[in-house]
Amino acid sequence: MFIQTEPTPNPNALKFLPGREVSPLATLEYRTIDEATASPLAEALFELEGVDGVMFGMDYVSVTRHERGPDWSEMKAPILGVIMDHFVSGQPLTRGVEADADDHAEGDSEIITEIKALLDSRIRPAVAQDGGDILFDSFDEETGVLNLRMRGACSGCPSSSATLKAGVEQMMRHYVPEVTRVEQTI
Repeated sequence: MFIQTEPTPNPNALKFLPGREVSPLATLEYRTIDEATASPLAEALFELEGVDGVMFGMDYVSVTRHERGPDWSEMKAPILGVIMDHFVSGQPLTRGVEADADDHAEGDSEIITEIKALLDSRIRPAVAQDGGDILFDSFDEETGVLNLRMRGACSGCPSSSATLKAGVEQMMRHYVPEVTRVEQTI
């Protein structure tokens, strides 16, 4: 098995591409070892020194390291070993069924439905290329303020605020004129 690695805009996150589906139905993120118990792979990655976060996308694993932990030259080989061992073993990705936190709710207004559709079709795939994810949090229809959550490599990335303002906000305002501003929920 050959696993490629790609840098992300976040210097503390790397994207690992195992050449197969990882989490095709939902993007999953684990920020602590306690959360990681839901996934054998995430749990094994958190047992490595310096791992601060793990995210599974459709075809990648994004790993975030502690800012003051070991550098990537020390961490990369053990991470590759854990990912390879997991996929060779045939273990499931998760120990139970998990749903994506950004499901489309039945009671969403037409504007919110439009915002979520744009996020899913254009923005999330672009952000996933950098090893991250972006989720709808809330929309204030009176002020036009859209709140979004950044995950994976995008969470804590130095360029995430520029991505939100220059890329996401411009696109949202173009396609959904009711959106006046985009803010990041922490």
